[in-house]
Amino acid sequence: MNKKEARFLMIVRLALVLIGALLLAGCGSDAKVGALQTESQAVELEDAGAVRTEINFGAGNLEVSGGAEKLLEADFTYNVAKLRPEVAYRNGTLVIRQPETNGFPSLRGIVDFRNEWGLRFNNDVPMDLNVNMGAGTSNLRLAGLSLNRLGINLGASASTVDLSGDWVHDLVVTIDSGAGDLNLRLPKDVGVRVEVDRGANMVEAPGLTQDGNIYTNAAYGVSEVTLQIDLKAGIGLINLEVAQTGALSEKSN
Repeated sequence: MNKKEARFLMIVRLALVLIGALLLAGCGSDAKVGALQTESQAVELEDAGAVRTEINFGAGNLEVSGGAEKLLEADFTYNVAKLRPEVAYRNGTLVIRQPETNGFPSLRGIVDFRNEWGLRFNNDVPMDLNVNMGAGTSNLRLAGLSLNRLGINLGASASTVDLSGDWVHDLVVTIDSGAGDLNLRLPKDVGVRVEVDRGANMVEAPGLTQDGNIYTNAAYGVSEVTLQIDLKAGIGLINLEVAQTGALSEKSN
């Protein structure tokens, strides 16, 4: 990275800090830090067919992965009562939400809050997944899930979205990277086409072929399965990484 790029990246990261501060300052504060609470919730698998899943997360640290025996197995840690998450499953729709996710739930002036979610989903249930992330960090390890569609909206966050590994059918993915750094891990042996609608950002794409704003891997047009990713980039660094190894799907063709 040259000096010009390094300076640009420094400015971007400073902007992210300012944006995060403004977001947290933009709402009234009647919440208080209390004792650290840890709780687990689960949703039984029962006869779940295709499921539409919504994750609405305001601020903190979000971890998403597969490997659950039930439809959902979740662990939550928080120290502000208003951050207590809500989980609801009805008529094929699963919603995990932080109350008052429009803005942030009364966190102005609170710098020592904790809000951590660990969500694990069943690998075999067909799923449309939508993730809405506010501020903080997120690590979405999605390889192995039976995704039919994937939509991700990121706010002022640093996020990793891991799509590496095997996929048994085509997948359409939409990502709005918002005002944050995004590390997008891509499979090596499954065709990938990433179309980037650039904002004020930098895109690094080692191992991919670039044609204008379109990036493809070596397996694109060769493999039977294709990931089509539409990426709207805001402010921040976009890193498109072809994973040499990754989590393999537990499903067989």
